[in-house]
Amino acid sequence: MREFVVEADGGSRGNPGPAGYGAVVSDAATGETLAEAAEYIGVATNNVAEYRGLLAGLRAARELDPEARVHVRMDSKLVIEQMSGRWKIKHPAMKPLAAEAATVFPPGQVTYEWIPRERNTHADRLANEAMDAGRRGERWSPAASRADLDTPSTAPAAPAPEGPPGDATAGAARVRAAMASAAGTAQGRGAEDASGEVAYGEVASGAGPAAERGAGAVDSDAADTHGGRAAGASGDGTSGAAPTGRASGGRPAEHSAAEDRAAGAPGEGPAAGTGDGAGKGARASAVSRPATDTPARDAGADADEPGAAVAADADRRAAQAVATPSSGWAPADMGAPATFVLLRHGETPLTPQKRFSGSGGSDPSLSGIGREQAEKTAAALARRGTVQAVVASPLARTRETAGIVAARLGLDVTVEDGLRETDFGAWEGLTFGEVRERYPEDLDAWLASPDAEPTGGGESFAATAARVAEARDKLLAEYRGRTVLLVTHVTPVKTLIRLALGAPPEALFRMELSAASLSAVAYYADGNASVRLFNDTSHLR
Repeated sequence: MREFVVEADGGSRGNPGPAGYGAVVSDAATGETLAEAAEYIGVATNNVAEYRGLLAGLRAARELDPEARVHVRMDSKLVIEQMSGRWKIKHPAMKPLAAEAATVFPPGQVTYEWIPRERNTHADRLANEAMDAGRRGERWSPAASRADLDTPSTAPAAPAPEGPPGDATAGAARVRAAMASAAGTAQGRGAEDASGEVAYGEVASGAGPAAERGAGAVDSDAADTHGGRAAGASGDGTSGAAPTGRASGGRPAEHSAAEDRAAGAPGEGPAAGTGDGAGKGARASAVSRPATDTPARDAGADADEPGAAVAADADRRAAQAVATPSSGWAPADMGAPATFVLLRHGETPLTPQKRFSGSGGSDPSLSGIGREQAEKTAAALARRGTVQAVVASPLARTRETAGIVAARLGLDVTVEDGLRETDFGAWEGLTFGEVRERYPEDLDAWLASPDAEPTGGGESFAATAARVAEARDKLLAEYRGRTVLLVTHVTPVKTLIRLALGAPPEALFRMELSAASLSAVAYYADGNASVRLFNDTSHLR
């Protein structure tokens, strides 16, 4: 059976405004371009143009081979999530388009994947060519198209990552570069122990799927505000810095994804397709650390110069250590890592109401359910006996949760202001729908960029991340080599996980975090970090 890749895009210069779409069908095995389609469609919204592009791409693929398997890749989070069935479709102009797209191939023959905008340049160029042609009063012509020629065949090399301790640093890039040469050797070592799984203390032994999937809420506390910002950017899930327009005059960021989310709430449900965590009994282990740390070499160094072979060999050995980890995470001289056990506070009365509840609102205390969750967490941590200190956000719900746990452990609670939740400004106490009704433009801007602030001088997610990173570094210096329980909120927990993984900002919005869930990150003396647990709620069952 043949396999095709369909990449599609659409744009509107005004949203709504003059719009067009582009789609390209390529051979999944060779990458060869098999068909292109583009059209100026008059005045329409970004989302409608994207759906039209999807339809054109699927139809082109069907003309090539109606029996083929098709993998659709788009930078519209909205279209991908709706066509995958994870988000509801409410917009009347998109319902018939989605229904028609679902019938082009039989069910199960098409799969969908969101990709960053920079990986969808071919379809993007086609859409812009169509809009340019429409502006001239012409139809798009395949013969005149330069989209395929202007699309880079390979992605530019990524710069070596930099960052403070706790972020993924340059060593990760060196290891990734050597993985290809190590893969063959790793396959021949199948008899060796490749588990490499480590948890904080013993808590990970009970890790399992989240017991409380997607209370869906907004709290960044009441539940998970990040779900409302699908993929951390605009309504279409564009990654990275939110665009205000295409380089060649294309669409501005889309914002209607929030309107079309399942249940219409900014909770964890619709955006968290993998929110139940790993499989039952699984551990969230990070990649193993290489047994040898060698300085990163200049990427432009000549392979024949003195020392090049030694450095290359060290990189291969480092890659092999990742591909087939040994029983330990670090060399013997690395010392014990500082381990942050991250506890999201228990439920508050706002949690089931799905309301924004950050650090600038009413500061609710735990509900009866939330106190019960804190007691169960305390019992679980007492059984493990690994926590040596307790640090909490200054908000009432975290201090109350921390107090219950600390009393059971016989420890005091230290308050760290940097662990507080994001300030949602005038949105505090409102549901997502209420914010949409009262502050639509501000919400659109917030959905489009992590640098945007909520109405009334709230705090952006970018500002929250900087504050949390500063608190992390302070605590790492204070609790070097110790296991510390940090009782905090959704945004700080997800931010610490994201930074430890070296993941981009949009990763923040692809994680589900339940009330009273446990996560864990270990920080090593060389500046690296490993995520050992995420969103574990097994102790609540």
